[in-house]
Amino acid sequence: MADSSSPPEEPTQTSDSDMNANSLSETSIETIAQKVQDSLSLGKRHKFWETQPVGQFKDIGDTSLPGGPIEDPTPLSEVKQEPYNLPSVYEWTTCDLDSDEVCGEVFSLLSNNYVEDDENMFRFNYSKEFLRWALHPPGYYRSWHIGVRAKGSKKLVAFISGIPARIRVRNEVVKMAEINFLCVHKKLRSKRLAPVMIKEVTRRVHLENIWQAAYTAGVVLPTPITTCQYWHRSLNPKKLIDVGFSGLGARMTMSRTIKLYKLPESTVTPGFRKMEVRDIPAVTRLLRNYLSHYAVAPDFDEDDVQHWLLPTENVVDSYLVESPESHELTDFCSFYTLPSTILGNQNYSLLKAAYSYYNVSTRTPLLQLMNDALIVAKQRDYDVFNALDVMENGTFLKELKFGPGDGQLHYYLYNYRLNQALKPTELGLVLL
Repeated sequence: MADSSSPPEEPTQTSDSDMNANSLSETSIETIAQKVQDSLSLGKRHKFWETQPVGQFKDIGDTSLPGGPIEDPTPLSEVKQEPYNLPSVYEWTTCDLDSDEVCGEVFSLLSNNYVEDDENMFRFNYSKEFLRWALHPPGYYRSWHIGVRAKGSKKLVAFISGIPARIRVRNEVVKMAEINFLCVHKKLRSKRLAPVMIKEVTRRVHLENIWQAAYTAGVVLPTPITTCQYWHRSLNPKKLIDVGFSGLGARMTMSRTIKLYKLPESTVTPGFRKMEVRDIPAVTRLLRNYLSHYAVAPDFDEDDVQHWLLPTENVVDSYLVESPESHELTDFCSFYTLPSTILGNQNYSLLKAAYSYYNVSTRTPLLQLMNDALIVAKQRDYDVFNALDVMENGTFLKELKFGPGDGQLHYYLYNYRLNQALKPTELGLVLL
């Protein structure tokens, strides 16, 4: 349900001059698919994915195909009961992330082998706290946290994970697995472990009577339901330029750049405060109502909101607006923390990045709400604030001096067909 390159692209910003882009990037799925097909010889097309129940490039534009599940569920008694075979020198392991030792192994594998940018300057650096948050939602299955060990050394050399989710696709709420963190040790990339791992996580998901999945990739596979772009807002422009994340714009000096990105010292919205446990019911109502307007979005209940959005130090931050007069909760914003290791820089080792998560504006203008989010992120020493052009994000990106990055993020559904690709503005789902 994911590919060996399936994690999101490490977002990089090319130049501050990109701030002058005239419009948000919009690339049709059909155009991307055609370019990919044209560039591949027949022998190199997606052999694995062509065997899977996913939208196929050849079917794009075929309105006769029904939307919804591509294949019917198999009787549980017919689901393969034994794990798929690995090469003889490897063995499966189920990773218990409650164990500090095992969590440390997963952390180390990802830290050294997970997604890097195209220039190999940055690599995602998921913290142990983040991994536990990402992989322990309500009702999670430990059996979906799958590792591969070398039999001789017992070293963890590969990992893939799934978590259960309820995702509404148009008018239907579908039980799905969200697949993430597919990582194979760099030295083993030629061993073709990834397809076996994908089949194994699929098998384990099927054993729980779940037949659909959602995932993202920085590469084009058959077939994205939408393609989004990362945008980046400099909070510490000098550091970002020093480490090569961004560059000085044309006719810009460092001092002018620092001045350009300077933010107010404090937030401006009356009643803007951190989310607390007592806010969970109201935030759930706000979020459910807001997400109902999107074609694909999570179906969150209060347990989900407590897990995913209640602030956790250095993992996720959520703020809301409480009316000073009525004490009604009217607006909400959130971001999660995902630092990157800076490779090969003598002065800096870590880039502290905030990623826009779920935001709801009903009374406070979204522009103002997100500017306050930038201010609190700057107060807490984040270097950059990243956002995808999903939901209503496109309405504030240019105005708040975000610049387009050079990577795209493609969203996919497994065993579920959408008859028509979505615009990023129709997507209400943020996958970690």
